[in-house]
Amino acid sequence: MELTFASYNIHKAVGLDGRRDPDRIISVLREVDADIIALQEADRRFGARASVLPRALLDDTRWRPLPVAKRPRSLGWHGNALLVRRDIKCLHAEPLDLPTLEPRGAVLAELDLRGEHIRVLGAHLDLSGLRRRDQIKAILKQCTRRGKMPTVIMGDFNQWGRLTGAMQAFGMGWQQITPGASYPSARPIARFDRIIATPDWSYETSGVHHSATSAAASDHLPVWASLRTA
Repeated sequence: MELTFASYNIHKAVGLDGRRDPDRIISVLREVDADIIALQEADRRFGARASVLPRALLDDTRWRPLPVAKRPRSLGWHGNALLVRRDIKCLHAEPLDLPTLEPRGAVLAELDLRGEHIRVLGAHLDLSGLRRRDQIKAILKQCTRRGKMPTVIMGDFNQWGRLTGAMQAFGMGWQQITPGASYPSARPIARFDRIIATPDWSYETSGVHHSATSAAASDHLPVWASLRTA
C-alpha cells in the first residue's frame, strides 16, 4: 500500500500579499493531491479560534477533516488539523496537549485503509526551541501508549539541523524525511517542514511543492512524501 503524505503550514491562509485567501490554499492542496495532509496554522489564533478554511470549501474537495478540534468553530487544535481522503476510515482521533511556553499542541488519528491500520500525527513545535525536545518526547510517549502501529508524524518542527537538537529525541528507530527547503516560500532556505516515519514504511520519494500559487499562498511551501507499507 503506497500513500502520499503532505504537511503544510498555511499561515492562517494569509499569503505574501497580505490577503487571507482560503481558496488559494485549497488550490495548493489540489496541486499536491496527497492522500493524508497535516495542516499547521489552520485556525485563527484568538477569539473562538475559527477555522480559516470554510467547511463549504473543504466539502468540494476529495478530503474531509478529522475530528481533532476542541472548539466548535476550529478545524484543529492549536492550529493543527488533519485532512484525509474521503474513502479512508477514521478509527480514533484526538488532540494532544504538549509541554509549552507558548500555545502549542498536536493531533493524532488512527486510520483503517482496507483493513490496514496506520497512525498519523500533525504537530507545530515550539519556535524558541526551549521545549521542542520535550514536545517530541510527549508525542512519542503518546504513540507508545496507543500501541505499536505504522506511524507517520508530520509538521513544522521549527528545527534548523536535520538530525541535531530536538530531532535527536527520535533516536535511531525513526526515519527522518526532510524533503527540502520550504521556508520562506519566496526564497526557501530552511527545512523546518518534515515527515517522520516508523520503520514499518518503505520510503519511495519526497519533495517540496513549489508552484506559482504555493509561492504566494503562505510563507511556507508544502512538503510531501510517498511511503509504502513494508
